[in-house]
Amino acid sequence: MPRTDPRNRSRYWRDPQVPGLSCLVADFTTHEYAPHVHEAFVVAVTEVGGSEFKSRGRTQEATETVLLVFNPDEPHSGRMARSSRWCYRGLYLAGPAIDAVKTAVGLGETPYFTDNVFRDRDLIDAFLALHRALDDGRDALEQSELLVASFGQLACRHAASQGRVELPASDRRKIRAVQDIMQDRYHEELRLEDMGEGIGLNPFQLIGLFKRGTGLTPHAYLTQLRLKVAIAAMKTGVSLAEAAVSAGFYDQAALSKHFKRSYGITPLQWVTAVRN
Repeated sequence: MPRTDPRNRSRYWRDPQVPGLSCLVADFTTHEYAPHVHEAFVVAVTEVGGSEFKSRGRTQEATETVLLVFNPDEPHSGRMARSSRWCYRGLYLAGPAIDAVKTAVGLGETPYFTDNVFRDRDLIDAFLALHRALDDGRDALEQSELLVASFGQLACRHAASQGRVELPASDRRKIRAVQDIMQDRYHEELRLEDMGEGIGLNPFQLIGLFKRGTGLTPHAYLTQLRLKVAIAAMKTGVSLAEAAVSAGFYDQAALSKHFKRSYGITPLQWVTAVRN
C-alpha cells in the first residue's frame, strides 16, 4: 500500500517464491532513518539522487555508483543530506532466504562484509536486474537465477575471510546482562541507573560500553527490541494498537513513528504485505 505523503513514498512486499526475502521501493525527499538494525542482510541500490548514512562510526554517501550492504543486526542510520531526493530499491534476506542462497551458492558459512559500500558496477546492475525481476513477478526461474548469481558474486568478491572482532568476554557478559534486563522488562520504563547497577557501571560508562558492543545506545536498542516484539504481535493478527501497547510503546502513534523511522514504511504497509 503506497503512502499518501507525496514527499516520501514507499512500496514494500514479501516475495512469494522465497521465504524470508522481501523488497522495498522508496522515493524519499525528507525521510530520515533513525539508528536501527534488521535481522536480515540489506542490499540497496540507488536509482535517483542519493543520501547520507552512518554505520561503523563512519558517515558515507549512497549514490547511483555504489552498492550498499549491511550485515544482519548491523546498526545504521540515514538522512537526505546534500541530495533533495533519494529513490532506491532495497532487498532484505532474512534467515530462510540466507540459508537458501548459501545452499545454492555452496557457502559453508554466512558471509560477513567489513564494508558497507562497494563500487562494483557489475554488481549494481545485477542487483537492479534482480529487484526489477522480483517486482515484475512473472518469471520464477529468472528470479531464482538472478538471486543466486547476484548474491553469489557479492559473497565471492567482497565477503571477509574472518568475521567481526569481538569484545573481551567480560565486556560481552556485561552487555548481555543489560540485554537480558531489556528482554525481560521491555514493557517497563527502564532507567540507566538500574540497568548499570548490577554490573558496576554508571550511566555514562553503560552508554559507552553498550554502544561499542552493539553499535546502538541503550535507548535505541530497546526501541529496536520493542519493534521486534510489536512485529511478532502483528503476525498473530492483533490490532496495531494492541501490538503497540504489548511491546511497551505509549500508543499506536508511537509505534508508527518508530516503525517508519526505522524501516521506511508504516506498520500498516508491513501488515498488508505479510497478509497478501
